[in-house]
Amino acid sequence: MLSVARMVPDVRTITAAEFPDWLRAKHTGFLQAPTGTEQEAERRLPHTDLARTQGAFDGGRCVATFRSFAQELTVVGGATVPADAISNVTVSPTHRRRGLLNRMMATDLAAAKERGDVVATLIAAEYPIYGRYGFGPAAWTTEWEIDVPRTGLDPRWSGPSERDGGRIDLVSGADVRKLGPLLHDRLRARQHGAINRDARWWALNTGEIQPGPEPWTEPFFAICTNAAGEVDGLIVYRADDKWGDAKQPLNRATVLGQIAVTPAAERALWHFVCSIDWITTVRSGYRAPDDLLPLLLPDPRAARIVTQADWLWVRVLDVVRALEARTYAVPGTLTLDIHDTTGLTTGRYRLEATASGATCTPTTSDADLALDVRELGTLYLGDESPARLAALGCVEELTPGAVATAEAMLRAGRRAWCPDMF
Repeated sequence: MLSVARMVPDVRTITAAEFPDWLRAKHTGFLQAPTGTEQEAERRLPHTDLARTQGAFDGGRCVATFRSFAQELTVVGGATVPADAISNVTVSPTHRRRGLLNRMMATDLAAAKERGDVVATLIAAEYPIYGRYGFGPAAWTTEWEIDVPRTGLDPRWSGPSERDGGRIDLVSGADVRKLGPLLHDRLRARQHGAINRDARWWALNTGEIQPGPEPWTEPFFAICTNAAGEVDGLIVYRADDKWGDAKQPLNRATVLGQIAVTPAAERALWHFVCSIDWITTVRSGYRAPDDLLPLLLPDPRAARIVTQADWLWVRVLDVVRALEARTYAVPGTLTLDIHDTTGLTTGRYRLEATASGATCTPTTSDADLALDVRELGTLYLGDESPARLAALGCVEELTPGAVATAEAMLRAGRRAWCPDMF
């Protein structure tokens, strides 16, 4: 009887020459065509940090992929922390359950900790995978579909209200490359959960750089300018071409992105896209779960939720710097006993929050709460309730009243939101 010895795959960073095979493996893992073109490799390689790009190789063939890159994450209060952003994680179906992801993740998180990153982040394709590596869902997302005729909006309206002043203008991708970065920086300075966008992001999303093999189709770009002449908002959308049997328009506008740094701009942009001739349905794109959108309509029931899901996952790597970076709703003191199977953050930490800032120090004092590092990640951006996690048995109250204290300190007034996929 013939037998084939099973080799242990070699997990390591890849070389430039291996990048096309790495792309093929990535496509395979994401159930895309299991091929890679020279053009794709040439387009992506200059923007890929090979020192942070891992592959698992079996017999010289790449069978698993993993990549990370530098990122800035806005935390509660508006400060940013350096993050290890993880993406392109795949294992080929022939090599599942062989510990390949465990090995790649351990290598990356250890390097991120050594590098000084405060957290690691990712957007999970599947929910059950990443909790065992210390990640917790820290920001969720919601998408609405708007039945425009039901909104109650005046269909003749197409600009900001007379009270707010200002105007809406259609602009080009080149205009967005000039105006967008500053506008997004203004947004992420006030939106915990938001991440930075580099110049390449703007080039890819405005057609300056071909984003993929398919020909670029220019969307519509519209900006909102306030009465003082400042750009306070941007909306990007596409529209389909659908007509009913009676020759009536039934077109849908799909919003690809919207930035608004004032409530007036937010209202103006949503009212604008709902006022476009022939548009009877608007898809909002992924928004914050507490987005103002439904309540900006005279009839909020015209907007129905079509997607509600976890989005940004956070894994704390440096408890002290993470907890000192954010602000807290009320002054208070908590001692946390953190469990981490990797040992990266295991320990007891005393958090003291005041109106002027917070301090966090390792301690040997008795703990008020005990929790896994994944629950710390879930709580970090102020989106989840400590009381809910305690009711689920994920947070253990060791000092009576500590859960109520955590509830008061850690929650944020608005929901966390990450506008980007990565």
